[in-house]
Amino acid sequence: MGSGTWSTNVYGAAASYRAATGTGAFDYSDRLTASAPRQSWKAHPSLDPKGLTRRESRDSDEHPTSLAISVIFDVTGSMGSVPRVLQTKLPELFGLLLSKGYVAHPQILFGAVGDATCDRVPLQLGQFESDNRMDEDLGNILLEGGGGGQMTESYELALYAMARHTSIDCHDKRGRRGYLFLIGDEMPYGKVKAREIRAVFGDPVQEDIPLPAILAELRRSFEVFFILPAGAAHVGDTAVLGTWRKLLGQNVIELDDLDAVCETIALTIGLGEEAVDLAAGLDDLADIGSDAGETVSRALSPLARARAARTHPRRGATRP
Repeated sequence: MGSGTWSTNVYGAAASYRAATGTGAFDYSDRLTASAPRQSWKAHPSLDPKGLTRRESRDSDEHPTSLAISVIFDVTGSMGSVPRVLQTKLPELFGLLLSKGYVAHPQILFGAVGDATCDRVPLQLGQFESDNRMDEDLGNILLEGGGGGQMTESYELALYAMARHTSIDCHDKRGRRGYLFLIGDEMPYGKVKAREIRAVFGDPVQEDIPLPAILAELRRSFEVFFILPAGAAHVGDTAVLGTWRKLLGQNVIELDDLDAVCETIALTIGLGEEAVDLAAGLDDLADIGSDAGETVSRALSPLARARAARTHPRRGATRP
């Protein structure tokens, strides 16, 4: 996978077609939830992790320096608006990554996570794509809207999937880690349960995997971020924020406007690739007509300061 090139014109044409035919951007979810009882709901075949071998991000003549980028979001009840915002903002994400030169050959995978203790579809995974098929993957995601009512969802299953079921050339060939953005508002469970791995993936795993162990394994090939957006049910909960900060440190991003999520992801990658600093990235946002600058600045200033301190210790230590 990963061939082809993103086209905003193709994206716009698809959106126009859906509008003309009365079809939603999440047609699979809309049709399934309206026509079938919940106990029969299944992941779209293209996103079902059962029997999954690898999601691959590969170099090619067309994309000789691929960069794997994964965006996996919580689709439980409190987070249902996230995928719809992502879908509408895809052009901004690609516009920044490509037109501003942050990444020459991004390949993006979208996925969704729920709660394996109670949901019908606790994990969905698309493919790494370079063209408008990523819009199709988004459209095939089931927005189950479940969750168990506590403050935990099965984010650890997504970490397991990315650690054990991906193969990415940016790391394997060039030693550069890909990017994983988890978007949610709750805590992960403390371990990846063997019975859930067997049920979701079909892998013959017999022992539970502690969360820190699977995260350490994943971070060999991916830089991992957690985005906590405003408007979600558990924003401001110190237990949620503290858990993720303990796991990911500076890579926890508090976002006070969900509409800025794609711009935030793009600039985070730009910073990580050392293609831009925060000030220049905010100028880029203004240049493309985005009004997300103030929100992105608040969200990414801590990360930018931490990176500056790491790169230039003396200068970073004196910054406010």
